Amino acid sequence: MKYRKLGNTDIDVSLICLGTMTWGEQNNENDGFEQMDYALDQGVNFFDTAELYSVPPRKETWGSTESIIGNWFQSRKCREKIILASKVTGRSGMKWFRNKETRLDREQIKSALEGSLKRLKTDYIDLYQLHWPDRKANFFGQLTYNHQKEDDSIEIKTQLEVLAELVKEGKIRYIGLSNETPWGLMKFLSLSEQFDLPRVVSVQNPYSLLNRSYEVGLAEVSIREKCGLLAYSPLGFGMLSGKYDNGSKPNGARLTLFGDMFTRYTKPKGLMCSEKFNDLARKNNLSPSEMALAFVNTREFLTSNIIGATNIEQLKENINSVKIELSSDLLKEIDDIHNENPFPCP
Repeated sequence: MKYRKLGNTDIDVSLICLGTMTWGEQNNENDGFEQMDYALDQGVNFFDTAELYSVPPRKETWGSTESIIGNWFQSRKCREKIILASKVTGRSGMKWFRNKETRLDREQIKSALEGSLKRLKTDYIDLYQLHWPDRKANFFGQLTYNHQKEDDSIEIKTQLEVLAELVKEGKIRYIGLSNETPWGLMKFLSLSEQFDLPRVVSVQNPYSLLNRSYEVGLAEVSIREKCGLLAYSPLGFGMLSGKYDNGSKPNGARLTLFGDMFTRYTKPKGLMCSEKFNDLARKNNLSPSEMALAFVNTREFLTSNIIGATNIEQLKENINSVKIELSSDLLKEIDDIHNENPFPCP
């Protein structure tokens, strides 16, 4: 396994981070235990979850993934071996978390953390992330920014102040953002410096061969400010694994089960580009997943690549991507396909 520093901290996290959001929906607890056992044995020391998980978000299953991880900690007695990341739900209409609209205010951040700690059976979370902004700024699947005047968003300074209290109490060690914009990240960093508040150490945003929008603005911030990317959806919901090529719909796969809910990567351009990348991988004697993940692993602004799997064979292949080196010629061919359609799946 390879390791990189988490932001400006002295923590080394594995280049591969174990994503867990299918546990409690597509995977049961036994599956989760098997994946965590294998990942830890392969040197993966970084796990990512959220109070929202499993996915798709439902009243009946939220928090189930954290509970599976907590049961594993209790069973294996290995909490100290894992750098654990979780998230508080951002502003949304989902009222089943706290019986009202979720907001990133003092009351809800504290309540969310206490719930996560209980489910995870731990006294602390290493990296606590804001799952998406409280302000109306980021829209999944869109590149354009359409400003909406708002009078009730929770101030970023207020969010940082409550997180500072939780750091002081020892319940979280570091903070991160997710689904954030360049302005948002720089605002958090500026306020933390100005008022001596906890500094953001990572940003969890989508990044893959099908979605390189992070390179437009955020990549520079990540490098210059030592606030790296935790890349989610590096296989584009499985489109870059090749399993959906030629209209295939494998049994039990996410887009087979929930295709109507997850259309970000399945529009015509996404289908066309994913098949081009998948064919390129096969031409170079790599599996599509290996090439797609190895590409993400090469990025200078990356801290960790969040992989997810619904079976152990997928997990083995995904973790193995750290051993794959892509030639300069192959990287050029990847860029050639990218430049034909720079943002097929924003």
